[in-house]
Formats: sequence, C-alpha cells, structure tokens
Amino acid sequence: MTEDKAIFSRETFRFFRDLEKNNRKEWMHENRDRYEAHIVAPFRRLLEALTPAVKKLNPAFDTGGRTGQNFSRINRDIRFAKDKSPYRAQMYLTLSEAAPKKLEAGQLYVGVSPDAVTAGFRIYGERRKGPLAEITRPRAVANVSWLDAQARSLGRNYESYWHATEKGEWVKHEGWPVDGKDWERLQAWIVRRKMKPAEAAKPQFVKEVETTFNDLMPLWRMTSGKDWNP
Repeated sequence: MTEDKAIFSRETFRFFRDLEKNNRKEWMHENRDRYEAHIVAPFRRLLEALTPAVKKLNPAFDTGGRTGQNFSRINRDIRFAKDKSPYRAQMYLTLSEAAPKKLEAGQLYVGVSPDAVTAGFRIYGERRKGPLAEITRPRAVANVSWLDAQARSLGRNYESYWHATEKGEWVKHEGWPVDGKDWERLQAWIVRRKMKPAEAAKPQFVKEVETTFNDLMPLWRMTSGKDWNP
C-alpha cells in the first residue's frame, strides 16, 4: 500500500448516508456493487495497510480478515433489537487477540459512519463473567493511580466514556472510569479520537490511525494482556 493513495473516499460516506435514508433490502440489492466497491474493498485495504504496524504492537492480534472478527456485519440482528431496520449505516474494523466464543476482549478499532470516523480502543462485556469482569476490573481497581496517569496523558487528544445498565437502560457516562464503584457497574469503555470524513479521505489517514493505536495500546494491555504490569 503506497502512502500517496487514500483508502476511503467521498463515495464511502455517500453510500452510508444513502443507506441511512433507504434502509431496505431492495435498495441494498440494487446498490450491492457500490457496497462492495466503496465499503468492503476499502476496509480490506485498510486492514492490509495497518497489519504491519499492528503486528509490531502484538504479533498475536488476529488480522485474518474475517467478518465478525476484523469486520463488523452490516446486517442488523433484528430479533431482539428495537431498531428493525435491516442494515447498520456504519462499519468497524476491529483488531485484537481472538477471544473465546461469545466473550469479548479489548479491541483497537476504526469506525466509519455517515458523518464521522473514529479510531481508538474499546472493551465490552458482562458485569459478572468474561474478560471485562475477570481481568480488566480487578486490574483497574488495583491500579487507580496508573489509570489516573493515563487519563492525564491521553485526555488532551482522546475522549473517554463508559456505559452501564441502569434500571434496564444502557446509560452513557462521560469521562474516565477511575473509581472502583464505576468499574463495578461498567459494561463498556471507549477511548477514541473522532475525525471528519475529509480526514479519512487523505493519504496520511493510515499513519494517523497507527499513531492512535500506538498511543492507546497500553489500555489494551491493561484490559486484555495476559502478562500486564503497570
């Protein structure tokens, strides 16, 4: 991948905006070629371009290019969702070590939606089992000063927020979860940089994502690394 060629284009964001307005199976069938050319192909090029830097961060990161592991599914599972539209007007590239089935470890990611691009770190999980409950939470509670230092260091360039279920509703909390009580309730944590579509359509976008991943890799190691030491 040469550095003088952008991966995403205006057509990527135009497709997502059009899908948002025409979220129907018939429309997707008619625009399948656009989807393959401006969504699937660029995301695969992005994975290819990022793979050397990602493997330097962690050789065990899965870069096999599978949907569900590296690429989010555009089809929405509407069985239990309030939103019954068949497609998601967004896509994510995620990078991490392979996790046991139905369990999620921390991820480095790039997300593209109709009006924005985000790159960062995230972890989701259940309160009482899985990597978040069994690895991340005990480490976070035992290393509050380390998290505070990360917040002060990264807070200038990255936004942080977390989610918890309260009275049956998914609630967003701004800021860094550095308090033990926060970690007890926490079910998702995201630290990210948000960019305009024009930034993602520039040749230097890959380098900017690599910098983001390098900056946030300590958070992945703390939440998901097997042999982490503060």
